[in-house]
Amino acid sequence: MTHANSPGSAGPHNEGPQNIGSVLFVDDERAVRLAGQQALELAGFEVTACDGAERALRHLGRDWPGCLVTDVRMPQMDGLALLARVREIDPDLPVILITGHGDVPMAVEAMRNGAYDFLEKPFPSDRLTEIARRAVDRRRLVLENRRLRAELAGGTDPAHSIVGRTPGVERLRATIAAVADTDADVLVFGETGTGKEMVARALHAASRRRKNPFVALNCGAMPESIFESELFGHEAGAFTGAAKRRVGRIEHASGGTLFLDEIESMPLSLQVKLLRVIQERVVEPLGSNEQVPVDLRVVAATKVDLRRAADAGTFRADLYYRLNVIVLTIPPLRERRDDVPLLFQHFILQAAGRYNREPRVPTREQMQRLMSQDWPGNVRELRNAADRFVLGLEDAGAAPTPAAAPSALSLAEQVDLFEKGLIQSELARHRGSVKATIEALNVPRKTFYDKLKRYGLSREDFLE
Repeated sequence: MTHANSPGSAGPHNEGPQNIGSVLFVDDERAVRLAGQQALELAGFEVTACDGAERALRHLGRDWPGCLVTDVRMPQMDGLALLARVREIDPDLPVILITGHGDVPMAVEAMRNGAYDFLEKPFPSDRLTEIARRAVDRRRLVLENRRLRAELAGGTDPAHSIVGRTPGVERLRATIAAVADTDADVLVFGETGTGKEMVARALHAASRRRKNPFVALNCGAMPESIFESELFGHEAGAFTGAAKRRVGRIEHASGGTLFLDEIESMPLSLQVKLLRVIQERVVEPLGSNEQVPVDLRVVAATKVDLRRAADAGTFRADLYYRLNVIVLTIPPLRERRDDVPLLFQHFILQAAGRYNREPRVPTREQMQRLMSQDWPGNVRELRNAADRFVLGLEDAGAAPTPAAAPSALSLAEQVDLFEKGLIQSELARHRGSVKATIEALNVPRKTFYDKLKRYGLSREDFLE
C-alpha cells in the first residue's frame, strides 16, 4: 500500500508482487519521485513517497521496517543532513543516496559516514530495486536480531536462553521456571544435540544456587579407570600416583549444581555409590573413612530410555527411580520445525560475532529448505549449518550429509508446514500487525484468521 504524504505523491498501485519490504522514497522533483515509486512498487515494495526531508522524518523511528532512499540535492534540508538525522535516530537504518554525476566523491564520503549505498543519476530501475532489496533484507535481519536479543534477555528469567516459540519449548521453559528454585533433583531427557546442558544451566541460573559452582561431567567421555577418583575424589596415597588429596566433582559442586551428562554410561559399580550420595548427601573420597557432607542439586541427562535400560540390567533400577522425580523432556528439532527460523537467525548472530563477519540474510526459499529437513543432529547440527552459512561455505538449507535430507512428509504436510512458517515469518516481521500481515500475504481477513486457528497461532505471540 502507498501512503500519499505530499502533493504530487502517486496513488496506490494494487498490481504487482506481494510486499517484500518497505521503502521511504524522498525527492523534491515530482517526476523522479513518481518514477522511483512506481519502479519499487512493481518490484513488490511498499512505498511511502515524500517531497522533502522534514516529511520523511515523521515516518522514521528505531522500528522503521525498511530502508530510506533520498535525493541529495533538495531545498531546506538536503540528503546529507537527512542522513545525519537518521543516523541519530538509528545508525542501523539503511540510507541510499541519489546523486548527480558530480556528486559521486561526496557520496563516497557519505558512505564512510554511514550511508548504505548510492545511485548516480540517471540509473536503471532494476539497479534501484536491487539495492533496495539488499537494504531491506539487511534491515529485517537487524530488527530480528534486536527482537531476539530482547527475547533472550527475558528480564531475569534464564530460561529465555532456550530459544523457541513452539508449544513443546514453551512447556519446557514453564517447567524450568516452576522447579528451578527448588532443591529437587532433575532428569533431562533428549536426543543428542538438543541442548541438555543448556537446560541444566538454565535450571542452575534460575535457582538460589546460581552464585555457586555449576560442575559438569560427561559420563560417556570419562575413562572408567579414573571415573571414581574424578567423581568422588581421593586422599593422598589412596592408589599409586595419588601424591596429594584431590577434591572430586561432587564435593566441588557443594552449594551448587552437579550436572551428569550421559548418565547411562556410568559404570554400574559407581551407580550404587552415586545413589548413596543422592540419598544421604554425603561423599566418601577414595582412601578415606570420613564422610564429607555435600549440599548440592543433581541434574542428570540421558539420551536413552532409562526404564528400558534398567529392565535390561544396564542401569540400576533404584537409581532410575531416585532420579525419575522431575523429568524435563527436550523435543527434537524435527518436532519443532517452526522454531528453525528463529534458531537459525540466533545462530547467525552468534557466528557473525565469533568470526567477525557480516551477518548474511537467508532467503525465504532457503529458510523453507531448512524447515523441511529432519536435523538428526538437532540444534547442534543447525548451529553448525549457521556457522557454515555465515562463512559462505554452504547455502542455507543445503544438506551437508545424506542424513540431513528432507523428511518423507506428504505433499499436504509439506504445504501446511510451508504455509504455517510463512504466516509466522510475516507476523514476526510485522510485529503481530494483522493488517500489515494480511496485506503482505494478500489473503482475505477471514481466511487469515481461519488459518491462525488451524495452525494454533496467535498474533499476541509476536507483539513487542
